[in-house]
Amino acid sequence: MTQQGAAGVATAVAESVQYQGRKASREGSELRRQQILDAAMRIVVRDGVRGVRHRAVAAEAGVPLSATTYYFKDIEDLLTDTFAQYVERSAAYLAKLWENTEVVLRQLLSQGDGSPQSRARLADEVAKMTTDYVQRQLHNRRDFLMAEQAFRQEALLCPRLAELVKSHEQILLRGAVQMLQVVGSHQPQQDALVLTAIIEQMEYQGLLDGEHAQAEAPMLAILTRYLHLVLASV
Repeated sequence: MTQQGAAGVATAVAESVQYQGRKASREGSELRRQQILDAAMRIVVRDGVRGVRHRAVAAEAGVPLSATTYYFKDIEDLLTDTFAQYVERSAAYLAKLWENTEVVLRQLLSQGDGSPQSRARLADEVAKMTTDYVQRQLHNRRDFLMAEQAFRQEALLCPRLAELVKSHEQILLRGAVQMLQVVGSHQPQQDALVLTAIIEQMEYQGLLDGEHAQAEAPMLAILTRYLHLVLASV
């Protein structure tokens, strides 16, 4: 893939992440800083953003209170760097995902003949891939989705977080654009905006429903219908 592709965008986002707190000067210091950020993320998942306080984070990380205040002068710096670390890691994960996805999509295209029946089969396959992605997010990365929701809400009040949230959203959006470009959408940007909105709503609903989350079949039916509409006129 080129650097302008979805994987390239994800990699660029990961490389562009800027941290606000004090930089670690030694390897041991960096390890402690990572422990603090990881502890803050666990608190966000468990108790929400409002649960992040210097004393609570120090206790969660098993470090002295002075360590959290040394690296992060205030809670906003701590929250911003916690989400910055998440965005960096998430971008690296998604870069690999989009790169692998394009390979699979091009293989599927090579097996078709461009007929309406072939396009319908392609829409079915893309719907299955998208459903699998959402299901993996809900089953394997549930804590990360919880954190995303918490930070997105907090971003309404914090401009620095808002910029990180926008960068993170661009990774999913660009991946959807890339996917729809490969399969031949005439309006990949517009179609991707709708597709990512569907995905994000499914993720939110899945978190909200918990053990009673939407089953795979209804999810697949919705995505299949949408992708057939997108690819029908191609």
